[in-house]
Amino acid sequence: MKGLIRRAQQVGLARAVCIVLLFALVPLRLADPRPLAELRVRTFDFFQVLRPRLQDIRPVVIVDIDEASLKAIGQWPWPRTTVGDLITQITQLGAVAVGFDIIFPEPDRMSPAIAERSFRGIDPETRAKLDSLPSNDEALAEAIKHSRVVVGQAGAAEPEPKTAADAALQTGFAVRGPDPSPYLVTFPGLLRNVPPIERAAAGRGLFSIDPESDGIIRRVPVIMMAQGSLVPSLSMELLRVVTGSSAILVRVNDAGVQAVAVPGLELPTDRNGQFWVHFNKHDPARYVSAKDVLQGNVPPDRLAGKLVLIGTSAIGLLDLKTTPVDAAIPGVEVHAQILESVLSKSSLVNPNYAIGAELAIAVLFGLAIIVAAPMLPASIVIVLGGCLIAGLIGLSLYLFVAHNLLIDFTYPLISSWLIYLVLTFVNYFREQKQRRQIRSAFGYYLSPHMVEQLARSPEKLVLGGEERRMTILFSDVRGFTTISEYYKDDPQGLTRLMNRFLTPLTNAIIERKGTIDKYIGDAIMAFWNAPVDDDEQEANACEAALEMLSRAEMLNGELKHEAEANGGVYMPLRIGIGLNTGPCVVGNMGSDFRFNYSVLGDTVNLASRLEARTKDYRIPMVIGSRTAEGAKKKFAVMEIDLIMVKGKKQPEAVFTVLGRSEVETDPRCRDLREVNAQMLARFRKQQWDDALEMVARCRKFANGFDISGLYDMYEERIGLYRAHPPDADWEGVYEAETK
Repeated sequence: MKGLIRRAQQVGLARAVCIVLLFALVPLRLADPRPLAELRVRTFDFFQVLRPRLQDIRPVVIVDIDEASLKAIGQWPWPRTTVGDLITQITQLGAVAVGFDIIFPEPDRMSPAIAERSFRGIDPETRAKLDSLPSNDEALAEAIKHSRVVVGQAGAAEPEPKTAADAALQTGFAVRGPDPSPYLVTFPGLLRNVPPIERAAAGRGLFSIDPESDGIIRRVPVIMMAQGSLVPSLSMELLRVVTGSSAILVRVNDAGVQAVAVPGLELPTDRNGQFWVHFNKHDPARYVSAKDVLQGNVPPDRLAGKLVLIGTSAIGLLDLKTTPVDAAIPGVEVHAQILESVLSKSSLVNPNYAIGAELAIAVLFGLAIIVAAPMLPASIVIVLGGCLIAGLIGLSLYLFVAHNLLIDFTYPLISSWLIYLVLTFVNYFREQKQRRQIRSAFGYYLSPHMVEQLARSPEKLVLGGEERRMTILFSDVRGFTTISEYYKDDPQGLTRLMNRFLTPLTNAIIERKGTIDKYIGDAIMAFWNAPVDDDEQEANACEAALEMLSRAEMLNGELKHEAEANGGVYMPLRIGIGLNTGPCVVGNMGSDFRFNYSVLGDTVNLASRLEARTKDYRIPMVIGSRTAEGAKKKFAVMEIDLIMVKGKKQPEAVFTVLGRSEVETDPRCRDLREVNAQMLARFRKQQWDDALEMVARCRKFANGFDISGLYDMYEERIGLYRAHPPDADWEGVYEAETK
């Protein structure tokens, strides 16, 4: 009886906690914190990747100022007479309207009256004649007058006064409902084109596109506030001009903006006047090179009856955007895809009632779980939960595919799952609290073995250390300064690259019983035989090092492929690895307030020096003699030199790893090691001619072992010693002068 009472009390408590949690989750959705919003839009991204927009019609063509155009015509900006010729050619080819994803905010410096100021030695008569010629801006304006052109504008951070002329050129709006301005993306100022171009244009629209917090373009505002007035986007203004409308209609309700319309076309928006773009994959068929248009190499029907956008894909002009389905496309293509979505009637809609629907589903499912789960067996609850998950995902996907509706399933799913977890495991979470805290605090920088030891024995979190025989690894990226310089304007890009690079290398170490000590910029320090004993520490370290080199090469292949696909610069990531084995002190090092599980000792210092020597020997791996001795049963190792590193008084024989044990059966490996040993013997006896002959023989057997650079180094070193012979009692020890 007491047990039943206790069980009822536990269930009642869990249900009460879950009811409180359920109603606490309602304002959470209304507040829509950033992690929840990002999860939602990532889900919508997945839908677009799974089912991108079908390309049934091609109403838009992009005239692309591409690399070929810059090469043929010259660097950007071009003289505006050339841009005017481009407009004229596009118009003659039958384009319906033209939009500029480009702005002309200053007078053309190539205009005769402006250009002549930079010329020296011009006689007054010539100068006066140049001053009398029309400006290039007027020539472009004249070309614009004979076409239907929407020029681009950009939002500006600095407010500027609006002139009467600016107000006269402003696009008209009709608003049904409350004032939309509190909901809209707002810019204090507006960057316009020079007056002749502004006056000549049939319309003016903002091409400003701000990516979301993760850098991906999903929504683009079609109306905005700039300089205190309502302004349209470039694509919206193009639609207005094409439909011949004198104004743009904005539908607003108490929740915000609903839609923006011109005769015959309506763009559904979110409450902030932003249009969800239904993307499809980047398609080169959308593009026509500006060079081909200017040179008359475009078929007459290519632009006839089309909307034309003028923009750039040239890398140097830095107009690349990320979408849910493409890592990088020219910004002008975003505007093209907006127009395609509207004109093909495949616009995405995230209606204002979506929040209410999500909350209703979440509350309904949450109450059902609270009532039913304690009364049903766990197996039935799990099956019902699986059906719930499949149903929510299926419904959301169906609405996307069949009706282009964006209804989020993640919030109802998360809230239901949280309630189920709390209901089922409230006591378990209480008991595991301390272990979770330890794992959370230390799981990012200690090995899994160490985390588990600390979770089981928190008393180990004290200062101190023990002496062990350990194997230490250092790795470093070659040429990292050059790579960093390339990313000097994109530190986040460098961070993503290094995380992508260090992750597989770290996994290679952890998977072979290693412990990551620390990351030092682009470098990794790791060790073996602590905190858990490892009787094969040398072999595991060598195996990890070979796997790191292999995974680095795999990543380089991916980077090369991405660079070729995106037109980027390929910079391979090469690493050098140093390994050394010997006595160390390992434990919690630091102060009473902050400490790390780390390792100290001369063995560590020598491992670091050996990693640095990989640059001298031009090979990817250098290991100490004790590491080589411990690993030789499972790896083909070969002595490469006898060195005295900076700060040391005793020489160290150093080795490299030619491969795993199966390499031992390769006759080339046996021949290489034999001839290499003869070369070292001749070299240490200062028999330079014989040593060079041995170097040449080594090269014959070195193919496939990635050590050809070693023999380049020996040829150079022999040449140096011939010119400056060492002492007669020299024993072949190379003294490194740098760390």
